Amino acid sequence: MKRAERHHLKENELQRAATEVRRFYSERQQQASWVFAVAGAVAVVALGYFFWREHVQSRAHELLAQATTVQDARIAVPGTPDAKGTFPTERARLQAALVKFKAAADAYPSTDAGLFARSQEAAGQLALGNSALAITAYQDVIARAGSSSIYAQTARLGLAEAQARGGQYDQAISTFRDLSQRKDGPLPVDGILMQLGRTYRDAGKRADAQVTFNRIVQEFPDSPFTADAKRELETLNKS
Repeated sequence: MKRAERHHLKENELQRAATEVRRFYSERQQQASWVFAVAGAVAVVALGYFFWREHVQSRAHELLAQATTVQDARIAVPGTPDAKGTFPTERARLQAALVKFKAAADAYPSTDAGLFARSQEAAGQLALGNSALAITAYQDVIARAGSSSIYAQTARLGLAEAQARGGQYDQAISTFRDLSQRKDGPLPVDGILMQLGRTYRDAGKRADAQVTFNRIVQEFPDSPFTADAKRELETLNKS
């Protein structure tokens, strides 16, 4: 069934529901108490919200799908037979995808699809070296998603990375340190500690970096980051 037809059916269902409520109350106007009227009104509002929300979510996912299609497009040399629908460079593809992700996030900023799109926009801006724009986008996700949401927590991780790349070391360290203390969260503590240690290193805080890398080695011996932490420690000890 086409999307337009489904939407038309939803509108008809809502109209029928409203008509039934009005007819019910009209036929029993002498007998029914105000409770029935309120219940009918609530039912109409609830149905209306349900159909409206479903339509919004559907449209948001459509825009997100358009963005991911661009993001997954192939790279090909212009002018070649298979170049149609492709991009000449990864940077060109990323820039085009950013436009789509931003459009999806701007149109439906508080939906799951919108929050994901904004996160992708932020990550793309960071990949392009635009740390200030990435920070703004990540902050928008955090503000809209709620502190316990996975979107907010991953956005905080991205925000700290963007702050570190932008030279805002104190802010980045504070965010990484806070995230590393949430052992029951969905984010890997060992990975966060690795980022924290590197940020300490880049900020010139050698002692703090050593403590952090040692913590990875001691507390997470089987972590895929342990080898990197050991190399960081060797480099720090030599310098």
